[in-house]
Amino acid sequence: MRVTLAQTSPKLNRSNFNDVVAIINAVKQSSDLIVFPELSLSGYLLQDKLFEDAWSLEELTVFEELSKDIDIVIGAALRDGEVFRNVGLYYANGKFISKHIKVHLPNYGMFEEARYFEGGNKFEAFTVNNKTIAMLVCEDLWHKSVHKELMALNPDLIIVLVASPARGFNDKSLEIQEKWYKIITDVAKECNSQLLFVNRVGFEDGLGFWGGSCVVDIYGKITHKLPLFQKDIQTFTIEE
Repeated sequence: MRVTLAQTSPKLNRSNFNDVVAIINAVKQSSDLIVFPELSLSGYLLQDKLFEDAWSLEELTVFEELSKDIDIVIGAALRDGEVFRNVGLYYANGKFISKHIKVHLPNYGMFEEARYFEGGNKFEAFTVNNKTIAMLVCEDLWHKSVHKELMALNPDLIIVLVASPARGFNDKSLEIQEKWYKIITDVAKECNSQLLFVNRVGFEDGLGFWGGSCVVDIYGKITHKLPLFQKDIQTFTIEE
């Protein structure tokens, strides 16, 4: 299976849509699945811009057409009736397949997600081309209870969409990167699942996002990794 990690630098406006479509068109003949980061259609620090820039599913039907050639996972701010959701969307075989609503919304320090979004309340797995898949968004994976739910779902592939700001710099490493890699390698081993971690890069209002997107095998080994702090799009072959 050929998977493309799209480590992008979203802007705080709707122009991300055209950028994402161009990236998909560029790789759709050489990849089976492409994964973009959390809120990659919207930018992260939307706040009141949600009222202007959040999307409806009806506006995203182009991904249904594009998914005839490649499976697509994209992060977006979605208008859901009278509320807004931070979601991961999965498209495949010309159809909208599944939506994961971020359950655990951080609301401390630099984060104010619970002020603007309404969280989901469940974790699910779905099947595409005989593969069981679970999607999560960022903070979801920091909760041990979620790890147990994932183990019960028994997915073949876990996809984690992330917008993680850089923090905890020291002389040799980045503390937040170490914490994230510990979590995702543990989860892959616990669930006996392959895992795709896709984090964004770029800056928004003083926040810098660190990237480091990667592929983790069922043994908890990081087999492929993208660079820190750089926009990068790479395709890797992973075992079925």
